[in-house]
Order: sequence, then C-alpha cells, then structure tokens
Amino acid sequence: MIAAQDGHRVTPAELFFDLVFVYAITQVTALMADDTTPLRILGGLVVLALLWWCWCCFAWLGNVVRADSGALFAVLVAVMAVMMVVLLTVPEVFSDRPGGLDAPLVFVLCYGAVRLLHLVSYRIAHPDDRALHATLRRTALLSVGPPLVLLLIGSALTGVAQVLVWLGAVVIDYVGIFVTGASGWRIASPGHSAERHGLIVIIALGESIVAIGVGVSGYPVTAAVLAAAVAGLLVVTGLWRLYFRQFSEAAEHRLAPLEGDDRTRLGRDVYTFLHLPLVAGVVLAALGMKKALHQVADAGHYALSEPLHGIAAWALTGGVGVFLLGAAAIVVRIGGPRPVTLITGGALCLVAGAVVVLVPALLAVALLAAAVTAMVALHGRTASRAVLKQS
Repeated sequence: MIAAQDGHRVTPAELFFDLVFVYAITQVTALMADDTTPLRILGGLVVLALLWWCWCCFAWLGNVVRADSGALFAVLVAVMAVMMVVLLTVPEVFSDRPGGLDAPLVFVLCYGAVRLLHLVSYRIAHPDDRALHATLRRTALLSVGPPLVLLLIGSALTGVAQVLVWLGAVVIDYVGIFVTGASGWRIASPGHSAERHGLIVIIALGESIVAIGVGVSGYPVTAAVLAAAVAGLLVVTGLWRLYFRQFSEAAEHRLAPLEGDDRTRLGRDVYTFLHLPLVAGVVLAALGMKKALHQVADAGHYALSEPLHGIAAWALTGGVGVFLLGAAAIVVRIGGPRPVTLITGGALCLVAGAVVVLVPALLAVALLAAAVTAMVALHGRTASRAVLKQS
C-alpha cells in the first residue's frame, strides 16, 4: 500500500467506492417510506448510522493510504461486494420475508466483516506503528466487539426490541470510538477529508432530488406538481449553499494548521460525528418531500388542500432542522461566529411539523423553501459581519 501525503486529494477509486453508498442512502429512504411510523423512522436512522460508520472507516483509511494503489483498491472492491449484500438486505432488515436467507442476520454478519476488514487493512498498511496497533486493539474491544454482539442478539428479535437493541449497539460503537481517543489515528491531508465528506453530502442531497422525482413519477404533470418540485429543489439548494459556501471551507482551514492528535480529534468531531446529522437530516427531508410531492401529484386520492399527516409532516421540516443544528454544531466546534440563526432556525424546524399538518402539502413545501432561503442568507450576512469585526 502507498502512503498518502499532505495535499493528497480524493482518487477516482474512492469515487467508485462511493457509488455503493448512493444505493445505501436510497435504500434507507425507501425503508422509511415503506412504513412511515415513528418506530420505522428510528430503525431507518439506526441503519443509516451503521452504514455511515462503514463509509467513515474507509474514508479515513483512504486519507493515509492511496485508494488507487493495487492492494487497497482490491480491499475496496471486496468491501463494495460485502456492502452490496448488506444493502440488498435493508428492505427486510426489520421484517424478514419467508423463503430466503435470514436478512437481519446476513446484514449483521456482513456489517461485522466490513468493520474487521477495516481494522486488518489499517494494521497491514502500518506494520511498524505501535501506537496505531494499540488503538486498533482498543477499537476492536470497545467499538467493534460489543456492538456486534448486540447486533447479533437484535437480529433474532423483532419490532421495538430489535430497534432498541440495535440502537444500543450504535451508541456503544460511537461512545467506544470517542473513549478510544485520537492517539494512533492520523489525518495526512485535511483537503482530502474536506473533499471526501463534501462528496458524501452531495450524494445525500442528490437523493433528495431523486425523491422529488420519485414522488411524482407516474402522475400527470400539473402546475401544482411543477410548483412543488421547484420549491423542493429550492430547499435542497439552500442546504447546499449553507454547506459549501458558509462552513465547509472554514472547517478545512481550521483543520489544516493543526498537527497530531489535535488534528485527529477535530477531524473526528467535525467529519465523523457531526456530518452524520447532516446526512440524516437530508435523508429525513427527502422522505418528507417524497411524501409531499406524491400527495400533490396524486389528485385522484388527495385534494390539493389536504395537508401532510403523521411522521411525514415532521420529517419534511424536522429533517431540515436536524441539518441546521448539525451545521451549527460544526460551526461551534471549529470556533466560528455564534450560529444563532442556525440554532434558532433548526429548533423551529424541529417543531414545525405541528404547522405542516394544518396547511396544504404544496404550501408547506413552499414555506419551507422560503424559510431555508431566508435563514441561509441571514446566517451568511451575520457570519460575514462577525469575520469583519474580528479582522
């Protein structure tokens, strides 16, 4: 394996690897859309957190070892094959269908294989790094072994019990990584980390655009459908602008001058931990938009004045709220200006489902688009003024 250097950028091999995770986000959205209940939403987020960890493992590995080297590329292809098996089981992970393999068990076994491949790859890539070897052992004992046991137990359960046991596994996994500490892990290229995670945000935003199209697929194109689609696109555009124009570069610039464990800790917090709410928020918003657009398009079953109902109403605005609060947390972590607008807007979006259930679905999407556009513009102006005062 070939070690990466400072200034290393994302390779085509990593872009190829990410194609599997395009399908992953689609599968998670479909899992939640198939049975839009609070329990299924929670279960979908648990699955997303597990898949996110699989992606992060190899995003970090690709930062210190070139993914286009023969050995690592072979590992990536092997992981892609295992992940395809994982993703094919996602629709049945909480409701296994008779006549085939045990989908929850296959999911867990393949997930465990991905995590073990990651640890072994790191060990092979750094045969003389004793600090890293100690960290790998702690990771296996704290963040891989116990969660896998819980996931195996949960795979034999159903309903609320399965979701809660798997949620416990996710919590232990993430706490284990935090407790393990930064010693041994390395970020060779801050630019690579920023670009890599920016690409996964793009993938998530792309899923929300796909959700708009899927929501109206098979129905006549009406003025209401066009208006709802444009409004949904404006929501996605606002989230894109917030991420890529207002804090993505700032996070990279904050990371670059740091060294050693300080750089690793900031990278872990900003990219591994705090990018998960961004992706989860987009997935939830995509679910809400898919349901809203479907309702606007299906004039045979829904009146144009009918509002969204249930968890879909919360997902539409709540997903945006989760994204905004995740963005605010990143701004705070990198020492940026106080993100009052993001915190306030995120909190309001989380509770705005109570309003969504009272207004027509088309109006709800349009109001959300206007609100996101206004919040992003206001945050940009506030942040610019704060920077000018500091300078």
